[in-house]
Amino acid sequence: MLAECVRRALSGDPEEEEEEEEEEPYTEVVVMAPLSQKFTMKTSVFLLLLAASFTRGLAQGDDGAVEELQVETLVKPQTCPVLSTMGDTLHIHYTGKLMDGKVIDSSLSRDPLVVELGKRTVIAGLEQSLVGVCEGQKIKASIPSHLAYGKKGYPPTIPGDAALEFEVEVISLTQQTAWQKMVNDVFPLMCLALVPTLLGLVGLYLYKKANAQKPGKKKAKDKKIKKK
Repeated sequence: MLAECVRRALSGDPEEEEEEEEEEPYTEVVVMAPLSQKFTMKTSVFLLLLAASFTRGLAQGDDGAVEELQVETLVKPQTCPVLSTMGDTLHIHYTGKLMDGKVIDSSLSRDPLVVELGKRTVIAGLEQSLVGVCEGQKIKASIPSHLAYGKKGYPPTIPGDAALEFEVEVISLTQQTAWQKMVNDVFPLMCLALVPTLLGLVGLYLYKKANAQKPGKKKAKDKKIKKK
């Protein structure tokens, strides 16, 4: 045994020593990798759940009431070349519910509802949820009371301070034309720009009118001067 060790030391053959040195760290890696993976997965899941709970807590109050608009995509088409913007016209089917699941209205038995974004033909929360959607998309919107019917509600169907939930399917989307865009966007700005000018002209007219002498008074004044 001693002679064999001396022979290997002199010959520089480290096979057995290298094998022994390699086996030990290899075994440690095999054991530790699954433990670290399990720890990482558990930690990631925990952090995701914590983030989801925190986000839900921001959107809902302590009593579970909806405090801000929440929009969830239920169905999204494979292609979405055009997203809706203010001024576009949408044809939608919808089902509106209270948060306890009671249906308050639905268009499924009627023709689709026509909504022109920006015209305020529907409640604010529903209109806001329809901005940035595409044709064929289906969404679920949880709407807080201040973006729905507020403190008054809509008796007898909707009580005061009631949050609502709408499931909406976008049947069709029509973009506004260049003329519509001009009427909706450019003309109001032009009118606002003209307001100071119009006010100035009105003020100038009133000033001149107030300081102008009437013909009758001027003639009477001339007669008095002649008599003197």
